[in-house]
Amino acid sequence: MEREKIIEVKDLTKSFGDFTAVKSITFDVYKGEIFGFLGANGAGKTTAMKMLIGISTPTSGSATVGGFNVFTQADLVKRNIGYMSQKFSMYDDLTIKENITFFGGIYGLSRKQIKEKIKQVLVELDLEQVANNLVGSLPLGWKQKLAFSVALLHEPKIVFLDEPTGGVDPITRRQFWELIYAEANKGTTIFVTTHYMDEAEYCNRVSIMVDGTIEALDTPKNLKEQFNVDSMNAVFLKLARNIE
Repeated sequence: MEREKIIEVKDLTKSFGDFTAVKSITFDVYKGEIFGFLGANGAGKTTAMKMLIGISTPTSGSATVGGFNVFTQADLVKRNIGYMSQKFSMYDDLTIKENITFFGGIYGLSRKQIKEKIKQVLVELDLEQVANNLVGSLPLGWKQKLAFSVALLHEPKIVFLDEPTGGVDPITRRQFWELIYAEANKGTTIFVTTHYMDEAEYCNRVSIMVDGTIEALDTPKNLKEQFNVDSMNAVFLKLARNIE
């Protein structure tokens, strides 16, 4: 049985004047997959992600996300994906309930749906007792979990996570990945960028960008075998340094 493609990218390119940041990349991402999108700073991964989430228009090539064309249906792409940035995008001066209400409205949920989602999120994250506390008062790990739940309020087919575990401790990172696994098991596609190479091991498949191109794309197990190393960090270093 053929798996459902949620993202389809072919020869996607982004140039800024004479500089080409993303050079004709091609890949697919499937329903329920945890897809790691890796690369050193300046490799082009952030530029590529901006095109996929509908906030930057490609120079050439083609891409669809959730069935929507990133060139002609960017607004529909934005409306039908979840997105969580490294800074979590939460408003510190609003309460937990107010943040959920605000983002629920942005995602087009009805008042009834928002009320139900508030209850669901507070119960799932065990935050009922602090629902009226300012988000700014939460520890970083709790902000992170809340931001992930908020990105899923409208039940998107795919959620983009842009270095979501930056700055949190290893135990909190592990707990966050448990949330990711639980969501992927429901059939949600997870597209995640990270600079923690141990997190690449948790992905179903990983792509690694070097100088604007995808230099490797496979399962962590296959990549380690291909490069004859025992960790994704070693794979990454070999590619980044262009060592055979």
